[in-house]
Amino acid sequence: MKKVTIAIDAMGGDYGAAVTVPAAIAVLKKHKNLRLILVGDEDFLEAQVKSHTKRSLRRLTIKHASEQVAMDELPSKALRKKKDSSMRVAINLVRDGIARACVSSGNTGALMATSRFVLKTLPGVDRPALISSLPTRIPHKGVYMLDLGANIDSCADHLYQFAIMGSVMTRALHGIKKPKVGLLNIGEEEIKGNDLVKRTAQMLSESKEINFYGYIEGNDIFKGVVDVVVCDGFIGNITLKSLEGLLKMVGSYAKKAFLGSFYGKFATIIAIPMLKKLKTNLDPNKRNGASLIGLKGVVIKSHGSANVEAFKCAIEEAMLEAENDVPRLIGDKVGKILVEESSIEQPIVR
Repeated sequence: MKKVTIAIDAMGGDYGAAVTVPAAIAVLKKHKNLRLILVGDEDFLEAQVKSHTKRSLRRLTIKHASEQVAMDELPSKALRKKKDSSMRVAINLVRDGIARACVSSGNTGALMATSRFVLKTLPGVDRPALISSLPTRIPHKGVYMLDLGANIDSCADHLYQFAIMGSVMTRALHGIKKPKVGLLNIGEEEIKGNDLVKRTAQMLSESKEINFYGYIEGNDIFKGVVDVVVCDGFIGNITLKSLEGLLKMVGSYAKKAFLGSFYGKFATIIAIPMLKKLKTNLDPNKRNGASLIGLKGVVIKSHGSANVEAFKCAIEEAMLEAENDVPRLIGDKVGKILVEESSIEQPIVR
């Protein structure tokens, strides 16, 4: 079992150390090969750790950082003026090889800007992308989707790279030899879609490295017909936020229906096993932790309002990617494709 060290931005997110510290302690107790570095105000974090456990945790250390990035702070300001923030110091630990991964629930824009500036993108990767697993109709089978918001404007080359990175990650973490890649579009027919989608589809269909399924529509995402869904960050982020809002609405309606009357309360007792299973399959906390892939290091973005259970999942996602050395695998695959493409004889222009 590989030993893994992960740096935690302990001050980030809506709740900061009230969530990150108990989550870190809980994950340490579960995974004996894990070492965590809590980054933030040293005195404050030491007091928080003592309030949650009386045991001496040798695999938990604290790295002091005198600043923190506010959730509404401009990414450019955080990058230029918050060089000793808990977020920046945690990412620096990955760059310096002290930690294998960084987890933060802080300001998304600042995390992306700082990660890209400090860690740099892998050779051949133009832009990093946010990727996360979403639930499907098929039990225990998720679908990876990217980009979920790291890039608002993308070209066909970027989407092609996203497809490669998503395929490599799916193969590495879940053992799927030839992950099916679907391109999100407004229809399955070849004539539909804008120029960006059509150009990307052409590149994917001509690639020997991608198992291209074809176009998929929004309602196909959750059917489990593909393993990876590719889209630009604008569409991906709207899709993700729409799903989160839908799940909350359905949960609210279900609660009112079951608890609104005597018959509803009676039906609840009968339906408890089914409701528990449904909650497990659709609970967004169980899938918390989007990866900023394409960088020379693992960076996991936890939801800003994540609770302890959700932040634990983000840490475990970082563990999984670090143990499988996802950045190296992506770098090797992208590098291989670039070499092959550059070796193809180009026509001589006279």
